[in-house]
Amino acid sequence: MADKYGPIFTLRFGMHQAVVVSNSKIAKECFTTYGKALLSRPKLLASYHLGYNHAMFGFAPDGGTYWRELRKIVSINLLGSRQLGLLDHVRVSETKTSIVVGKRYFGVDADGDGKEGRQFQKVFKDFFYFMGLFLVGDAIPFLQWLDLGGHEKAMKEAFKEMDSLISEFSKEHRQRREPGGGYKGDQDFMDAMLSTLQGRDFADFDAETINKATCLNMIVAGGDTPSVILTWALSLLMNNRHVLKKAQEELELHVGNERQIEVSDINKLFYLQAIIKETLRLYPGSQLSGPRDLTEDCTIDGYYIPKGTRLIQNLWKIQRDPKIWADPLEFRPERFLTTHKHVDVNGLHFDLIPFGAGRRACPGIEYSIQMLNFVLATLLHGFEISTPDNVLVDMTESAGLINKKATPLEVLVAPRLAPTLYE
Repeated sequence: MADKYGPIFTLRFGMHQAVVVSNSKIAKECFTTYGKALLSRPKLLASYHLGYNHAMFGFAPDGGTYWRELRKIVSINLLGSRQLGLLDHVRVSETKTSIVVGKRYFGVDADGDGKEGRQFQKVFKDFFYFMGLFLVGDAIPFLQWLDLGGHEKAMKEAFKEMDSLISEFSKEHRQRREPGGGYKGDQDFMDAMLSTLQGRDFADFDAETINKATCLNMIVAGGDTPSVILTWALSLLMNNRHVLKKAQEELELHVGNERQIEVSDINKLFYLQAIIKETLRLYPGSQLSGPRDLTEDCTIDGYYIPKGTRLIQNLWKIQRDPKIWADPLEFRPERFLTTHKHVDVNGLHFDLIPFGAGRRACPGIEYSIQMLNFVLATLLHGFEISTPDNVLVDMTESAGLINKKATPLEVLVAPRLAPTLYE
């Protein structure tokens, strides 16, 4: 449609009008000239039923006091550089344990049978499925009562299961707090939220709801999307073995094969960082940005756009624009060491905005990049990776909120280091 109608065009979803932007120049105009007008999200049924009546700050419908306060709490107390630094050892430990198929597994219960882990997997799979649905009730509100397809009923059931799990975690965290309100040892996201929210008053929601909604927001954003991006990165490397070889040569040079990789090594691995950037360019976590609701009339690229219009950024088209990216469909990490050396993913370079842009860009950019770089580096340093019979990987994408591969990635792994380094 962008090829046919140009870099900006209008669609109508039932009673709602939407503008699709497929050009970095226009995207920059949107977020620099009309940043304040683009703080609002549309009120969707999925974010109402699954997001605690829009309490999840990522889906909060407006950029008012509640969103600003939660954004500040998350950016400083949960995802700030200091907090991330304090938890470096946790991420390193979890990554290295899971990468060699250890016993740790997210959500494993006291009996160690993995029931809670599987339950969490199901819950989050359902969450992303429902968030990616196009519901008749969203497009034509007066038909909502019909619940065509039974999706609202299914959402409510999924929410009960999700809320039951997170409520149990919240209860456990409250019980292990010390009398003075502190904790012994490391604090995770929920510990930090309980401490931060203590004694604070939010007119919109109670502290328990905010705690559960925010922690779930962190889990769904920080769990599924990075795994999807790493899957694409490995798929691209399997289809471009010369890039894989070059990445491992860089690891040999700066890390060697007599020790495991450390967080401090990442700053020297420029080619590996370029691989992650190129993966995010070609296969961002979502091919379309989360929709924004214009809160005032705007004139974008010379076109009058009335208040209430939804704005959607076509990331797939923006990040494959041949006017910006030479050979845009090719996997070429070298471009981030040469022609696009200055470009990063922090939302200020509008040619590459996989985490969004403007004031509602993802607050976890730093955390995501740290994890993606470290996990990929650990994999490539520790293992030889190939596909069965060296066949090429199918790169077909699936539809939905998250940009997943349509088919599973199957690879063969063999250790590259001495056996003692995997203990």
